[in-house]
Parts: sequence; structure tokens; C-alpha cells
Amino acid sequence: MLEVKNLEKSYQKDKTALKDISFSIEPGKFVAIIGPSGAGKTTILRSLNQLIKDDSGQILLDNQDLRTANKAELRKHRRQIGMIFQNYNLVERLTVIENVLHGRLGYKSTLAGVFGRYTEDEKKEAMVLLDKVGLKEFALQRCSELSGGQKQRVGIARSLIQHPKVILCDEPIASLDPISAQTVMQLLKELTEEFNIICIANLHQINIAKKYADQIIGIRKGELVFDEPAADLSEATLAELYDQPVTKELK
Repeated sequence: MLEVKNLEKSYQKDKTALKDISFSIEPGKFVAIIGPSGAGKTTILRSLNQLIKDDSGQILLDNQDLRTANKAELRKHRRQIGMIFQNYNLVERLTVIENVLHGRLGYKSTLAGVFGRYTEDEKKEAMVLLDKVGLKEFALQRCSELSGGQKQRVGIARSLIQHPKVILCDEPIASLDPISAQTVMQLLKELTEEFNIICIANLHQINIAKKYADQIIGIRKGELVFDEPAADLSEATLAELYDQPVTKELK
């Protein structure tokens, strides 16, 4: 269970990024965060893995508050939080399987990480995960040779090998063509259920959010406007969220 309680963040005294944000998410749920650019969606994700420090509130992962963790505790918590990036964040010159195995670095000593010392079990698991995302035959290919959709699937496998409780996705399909975007979203949906994890994705595409998400969180000017099942997202709520009627293409 992930619980966010009364989370607040200001970058300046007169500029509030997040104001009293509270929500909870059960394992096995795929959640989309939507809202206008600058609403605070990315700030929420960066808060959840403590890449930024908030001003107040709680972020509870299985009843442990990430905000009060010391450096050693936070390092352990971050093993449980995978990240999928809009720009993939892969090492392009390395092979696909090497990039997937990087998901195990949080469990390694500095020396083992530098020299890429992975166990046979880890290598076998990497291959199993590549098979799940449809890239087993690309395991020894350099990531620089892959398409955008394939790179994002490598990122999914890299996150899963961490054995995460939560996966955070920051605009995971923004750079993809429509077919690749559907493939990635379908994978995220299926793997969230299969591994009984929490997946949270920032999305601009409302139609995609409604199609794949179990739960939608709507953010406007740093405040929570909507937190309900995706099926309950109405045109009135969208108009409030975006300060105008949403076009048919986005629905």
C-alpha cells in the first residue's frame, strides 16, 4: 500500500508546487496522474522517490515513511521504487541485457557495480523479463540500435528486475508513435497485475489514461481535483481540471 498524506512543496514563498496532496493506492493498481503542464505531476513523482525534499506531509510505503528515512534507509527504499523515463535513460553503448541488469545496482556493492558482477540467477531473470516484454532475441544488441518503443520496453524490464513495490513512469509514451505507445501501456497494465505492484504514470493523453488506468488522479495548480476510478472521470471534471472543455481528440 502506498499512502500520501497532506504532502506540500513550495519552491519559493509565493510559488506552491503541491498543496495538501493526499491519496492511497493498493498493490496491483495502475494509476494515471493527469493535469495541465506545470500542475505538479512531475513534482509528485520526484517526491515519491525523494529526489526532492518536500516541506511537509507523509509518504508511506507499507507504513514506512520515506520522508523521515536516513540515507541508508532511503537507499533501501529506492530499491523498491522503479523509474521509467520519457527519454529512456539507458546506456546506449551497452547491450539490452546489460541495461536490464543495471536494475540490480541498488543491491550491489560499489565495486561489484563498477565491474558488472551479476549472478547467473540475475542473468537468467533478466532473460525471463526480456521475454515478457518481447525482446529476448535482442538481448545482446546495443540499445543504440533499438527503436523508441523497444527502448521503453527495456526500461520496463530494468525496473522489474529491481523487484519493486512501485514503478513510477514520467510521460512514458510522450516520445512514442501510437502503436508503440499502446504496446507499452498494455505491458505496464498487464505486468502491474501480474507482479501485484503499484504503477503510477504521468500522462498528457486523457484517452490513454481512461483506457488503461484503474484509478486517475487529477492535479491542477498543485491541488488535488480528482481521485476516483477511471470510469468516473467526467467531462465536467476535465473542464475544471484544464480550465476549458477538453477536445474530442484528447478524450
